[in-house]
Amino acid sequence: MVLWIIFPIFIFALSFIGTWTVYGLALANNHVFSLSDWNSSNYCGWNRTNGCLLVPTISSSGSNAPESSLFSATINLGSFLFLLFSVFHHAHIMEKHMCHSMLSKFALTFGVVASMGGFAAANCNPLFLQLVHNLGAAVCFMCICFYTALLTLLTRKCVLTGYEKILYPVRISFTVIQAIATICYTVLFGQEKYFYVHLSAIFEWMLFVNLELFQLSYAVEFCFFSSFMISNLLNKRGEEKPLMMTMS
Repeated sequence: MVLWIIFPIFIFALSFIGTWTVYGLALANNHVFSLSDWNSSNYCGWNRTNGCLLVPTISSSGSNAPESSLFSATINLGSFLFLLFSVFHHAHIMEKHMCHSMLSKFALTFGVVASMGGFAAANCNPLFLQLVHNLGAAVCFMCICFYTALLTLLTRKCVLTGYEKILYPVRISFTVIQAIATICYTVLFGQEKYFYVHLSAIFEWMLFVNLELFQLSYAVEFCFFSSFMISNLLNKRGEEKPLMMTMS
């Protein structure tokens, strides 16, 4: 059971190291500005010219080769692991606190949709498929906001570890930061002035790091997780199908 603690730690390490490596490669190849560089003298804007630099958002950091391949692989794998995380957490709730199954199903839905948005953003380069990429990223960020809020509420309602009195206020902080950073990023991203667009990139990195820390806090829950919870969840789904057929 304790070995499951590796799962959230692995998600954190993969996403954190992979995404910051993409940014580092983009910075080294002069594809994006530094996060600390507020000088817009060579900013691409809407009219891209040779030698101009992009705003250092997560997406623009992975727009050009060679870092685009690592970006796509990191976000795809991160989205898949986030999908598994959502399913595993739902299985844990269903095993220990089935009375909150509806709330957990809502959270699972937001987690699944967020993963789908992540897959869309990872496989659609913003330089060529900007609309689809931005739509996928927007869906992902918004669903993650609701997902973190619902998981924080489940932390208050469900005793899974015995450490909820510590975890609940910590996750409230993560949820509030996630919501504020997402709103600020959304408002500033569409602005024309470089200062505001660069500020939106800062907020995007903030919400990304905040999400990874939020997930990392679930290492505590995964100490009490077991693989039989997944099989029990699948068995319950199998039992529901004949019941639905008889009712119809």
